[in-house]
Amino acid sequence: MLNKIKFIFYTFYVSAAWHIRKRTLAKTEHSGPIHLFFCMTDHYEPGTGGVDETVERAQVDKLLDVYPKITDKHQDADGRKPTRTWFFPPHYHRYGSLKKLVDLSDRGYGEIEVHLHHGKHTPDTAENLRETLDLIVEEYSQFGVFGEVDGERKYGFIHGDWALANSRCNQYCGVNNEIDILRETGCYADYTHPSRPESTPRQMNTIHYAKSWTDKPKSYNRGELAQVSKPGDESDQLLLIQGPLHPLQLGSNIATVRPIGDEIAGDPYTTKERIKRWVESAVHVEGKRDWVFIKTHTHGATDAKYVLGQEFEDILTELETNYNDGEKYILHYVTAREMYNLVKAAEDGKGDEAPITLMDYKVSKPKYDTSCDIEKASQKLDDLVYKTYRG
Repeated sequence: MLNKIKFIFYTFYVSAAWHIRKRTLAKTEHSGPIHLFFCMTDHYEPGTGGVDETVERAQVDKLLDVYPKITDKHQDADGRKPTRTWFFPPHYHRYGSLKKLVDLSDRGYGEIEVHLHHGKHTPDTAENLRETLDLIVEEYSQFGVFGEVDGERKYGFIHGDWALANSRCNQYCGVNNEIDILRETGCYADYTHPSRPESTPRQMNTIHYAKSWTDKPKSYNRGELAQVSKPGDESDQLLLIQGPLHPLQLGSNIATVRPIGDEIAGDPYTTKERIKRWVESAVHVEGKRDWVFIKTHTHGATDAKYVLGQEFEDILTELETNYNDGEKYILHYVTAREMYNLVKAAEDGKGDEAPITLMDYKVSKPKYDTSCDIEKASQKLDDLVYKTYRG
């Protein structure tokens, strides 16, 4: 009963906050069309569910075969095809899967960033987490995976099991000051949210900065909003780029209203109404209302039926048909890294420039090395992950 009451309260909170925000934003004046930046982040876990090696390999091979066939039929206002960002966990760096993703990315179909599950079987420690992240960056970099800022490798991050900064209270994390450790090991932004009710920031549908706490979890709950002409201080803060979170009525009456996040997984199916709600959520840099960021997520290996199938096709068709007329909307397909660069460009007052010229504004484009012939993670990296997470 208590959990049901909490869910009802959460639904009311999301609905009320979203409608208030929508009405407020509707009064915001802006000239010209709205630029929509659509980013699909993929928690790419081909071995989920304890499948055997044959199935795990087959799921990766299906991605390499089907994804180009779909995306080659579509393009945005700049003539660029849809792109995906694969957030890839080290415990599935085996059977040559990372090398295959690198090949796909090198051909212009997306980019690769860091996904990490930890603290499942025992709470992780700050020391073990830092060593794990440093080694992930080192080993993935052998494939040229990450872009750079002033010669320093930078990565985007999604937390496994929705437990960023120990937000699930020693379940699936254990490190209260995770934000600091991410930033200090080269993370440029987090893309975890929205997620579970207890983990999602109260400051929903925003792009904001988070600081670390050492004495309690979920330090990212609220923070300084990204703003035009006020670059965020990244010396002690980490940028959080959230996807849309909105109410959606799933049945014939108000009792069927549910808070729906940015997941693309067939349940609920991504209808035209859902896409409209994404746009209306208007996640943006404060002072730059005409740039709207739509970060979505999926689990592309296990939900391939939807994100390598008709649902994905329908999303692309709807975006290109109704949100790319050049007058009211201009559509741009972007990676997670490019989305971050656009946020930083807007903060620096570069918003009047053509977005296509700002995609590599701060973090450079990765220089993939498809000749790297490493089949799996090192034993040391496996051991670091295994200390707290056994997959």
